Amino acid sequence: MHSTATTFLELGGVLFSLGILGHLALRVGISPIPLYLVGGLAFGHDGLLPLGASEEFIGVGAEIGVVLLLLTLGLEYTAGELLSGLRKQARSGVLDLVLNATPGVAAAFILGWGPTAAVVLGGVTAISSFGIIAKVLGDLGRLGNRETPVVLSVLVLEDLAMAVYLPILTALLAHHSLARGSLTVAIALGVLVAVLYVALRHSDKVTRLVFNPSADRDDEVLLLRALGLALLVAGLDRRLQVSSAVGAFLVGIALSGPVAEGAQEVLRPLRDLFAAVFFVFFGMQTAPADIPPALLAGSLLALAGVVTKVMTGWWAARSAGIGTMGRFRAGAALVARGEFSIVIAGLAVAAGIEPKLGPLAACYVLLMAIIGPLAARFVEPVTRAARGRLSRP
Repeated sequence: MHSTATTFLELGGVLFSLGILGHLALRVGISPIPLYLVGGLAFGHDGLLPLGASEEFIGVGAEIGVVLLLLTLGLEYTAGELLSGLRKQARSGVLDLVLNATPGVAAAFILGWGPTAAVVLGGVTAISSFGIIAKVLGDLGRLGNRETPVVLSVLVLEDLAMAVYLPILTALLAHHSLARGSLTVAIALGVLVAVLYVALRHSDKVTRLVFNPSADRDDEVLLLRALGLALLVAGLDRRLQVSSAVGAFLVGIALSGPVAEGAQEVLRPLRDLFAAVFFVFFGMQTAPADIPPALLAGSLLALAGVVTKVMTGWWAARSAGIGTMGRFRAGAALVARGEFSIVIAGLAVAAGIEPKLGPLAACYVLLMAIIGPLAARFVEPVTRAARGRLSRP
């Protein structure tokens, strides 16, 4: 009884605090994500108000938050739009991975950590946060912008690359044989291809499975089936070491027509709740005491990461024929790093690769998770001001 009461008290305090932080963010005119992350620092083990009884529940809620963010994002687009975007942005995806992995690889060698740590830190710096970016695009009302499909195509290509990278990294850290590592990669790719094929070729069947307007007339049915299917696919992906985010995104892509519109409406309150929990939990994973020693290296790495992501977004949007402002918006949208980077660093720390890698990765990701939403919010006024100055005689 005492444990349940403590859990309720902690959860109530966290959610009420998030409401206050969200209100402050709206008054200032920024995304609430940076404030949620800072709030997470306060609720972590070494924070001002550390949580105990509710931490496990918040962790599960955070995972659900990622699934809901990507599911509702996928509902905004059709399978045809996704396939077209992937074809057009293949070269941009390769450029993205090369440009953004390079700072991490270089930093590992400069710090003398060796090739395995370089593979890890390259992955940490390469992958943007699908969850944070989905939330920011929704908050800023940019889901209908011309550059948004370009951003999503780059993110999906990153996740597909993760399907290859994560099994290889896991095998490398565990010192598995080449044959076993190759089998893991093959299974991961097979699952992704299967989910992508169903989303692209059998969207109508998936839609009828979730909701049949002639037989189902209750929003509750739509909510339970859509969320249940997304969690099932995400769980299967996680079991097979594939990104659960891309699985949930593809479930959203597979749903179409009035069903997709209805699912957006019934899922939105749940998405907002669990997304806030996700960002708090993300901040809780960073010990405040670990930040100062890694702040200089993390800041330099963050600066490089901002530049390389803006270059990626600029190139991708330019190749799609989008104007200057849209190119900068695409670049700024891609800046945020998040859940994947933490997972990658966590694998390396658990394997005992390099003790200083964890604090550096945590500092870097926290900085990028805060800078990303701010960059997306202020990229337009900054770009206009810069262009105005350059146009003056």
